[in-house]
Amino acid sequence: MIWGLFDKNKRAEPKRLLGGLRKSSAKLAESFAAVFSKDKLDAAALAELEDALISSDMGAPAAARIAHALADRRFSKENAAMEAREALALEIAVVLKPREATLDLAAGPNPRIVLVIGVNGSGKTTTIGKLAKTLCDSDGKVVIGAADTFRAAAIEQLRVWAARAGAIFVSSSQGADAAGIAYETVARARAENADVALIDTAGRLQNKSELMAELAKIVRSIRKLDEDAPHETLLVLDAAIGQNALSQVESFRAVTEITGLVMTKLDGTAKGGVLVALAQRHAIPIHFIGVGEKTEDLQVFEAERFARALVGLD
Repeated sequence: MIWGLFDKNKRAEPKRLLGGLRKSSAKLAESFAAVFSKDKLDAAALAELEDALISSDMGAPAAARIAHALADRRFSKENAAMEAREALALEIAVVLKPREATLDLAAGPNPRIVLVIGVNGSGKTTTIGKLAKTLCDSDGKVVIGAADTFRAAAIEQLRVWAARAGAIFVSSSQGADAAGIAYETVARARAENADVALIDTAGRLQNKSELMAELAKIVRSIRKLDEDAPHETLLVLDAAIGQNALSQVESFRAVTEITGLVMTKLDGTAKGGVLVALAQRHAIPIHFIGVGEKTEDLQVFEAERFARALVGLD
C-alpha cells in the first residue's frame, strides 16, 4: 500500500526549483530589466514586456494575456523592479493554476495502470524510473513494463531503474510485441497484488499511423484484463524543444487520450516558459516537472512555486 506519496515533506525545497529554472529566469530577467524601470507600464513598455514573454517561449496568447493584466498596475519608484516581478509571477500563476493537479496513484483501481508516452529522448524512461523509485520508497509495490521494444537501450535503462527502485521488471528482447509486454505487465501486477503498473511505450512520431496502431493494440491488450485500462496516460515532454511541445501534444492527442503532462529537463534550458504556453492552449493537467537528474528532482507541479521560480523569486 502506498503511503504519503506526495506529502509536503516529500516535495523539494523552493531553492531546488529555483536552481532548476535558473536558465529560464535569467533569460526573463535579461529580457525585461529595462521594462520594469518605471512606476507604471506605458504602451511601449507593455509591448516590450509582451515581446520578452514571447521570447521566453510563453507563446503569444499567454504573453498578451499577462501583459494586459499588468497594464493598470502601478509600482513604487523605490522598488518598482521587485514589485513588478511579484506581479508578473502572480499573473503567470493565474494562467498555470487551472492545470495544477496532483496525481494520486494511491486511490482508485488496484493495480493502477499507467501508460507513459512521449517521443524518444523526451525523458520518458527516466521519468518512469523516478516515479517507480518514489512509489517504492513510499511502500508501494510497482511493476514496470518495458513495452518500448523499438530501442534496446530503453529496455536496459529501465532494467537499471527497476533494480534501483526495487520494482518488478517485465521485458523481452528488442523488436518483441509491445502489446504482449503490456499485457504481461498488467497480468504480473495483478498476480503480485501490486499498487501500480508503469508501462513504457515507443514514441516514433515520424510515423503517426504506426504509432497509433501500436498504442491502440496495447490498449486493446491490457483491456482484456481491465476494461478501464489505462487509468492514466502521461505524456512526457522535453522542455528544451520549446514551442514544439505544443505540436507534440496535438500529435499525441490525435493518437490517444492524455490524462496528464510531465515536463522534463527544465534545468538544461532557458525555455521553461513553454509550460505557460501549454497551460494556455491545452486543458490538460500538469502533474510533474523535472529540474535535475536526481529522483527528488522530479517534482509535483505547483503553479505558484513554478511561477515564482520562473521569474527568479524563491
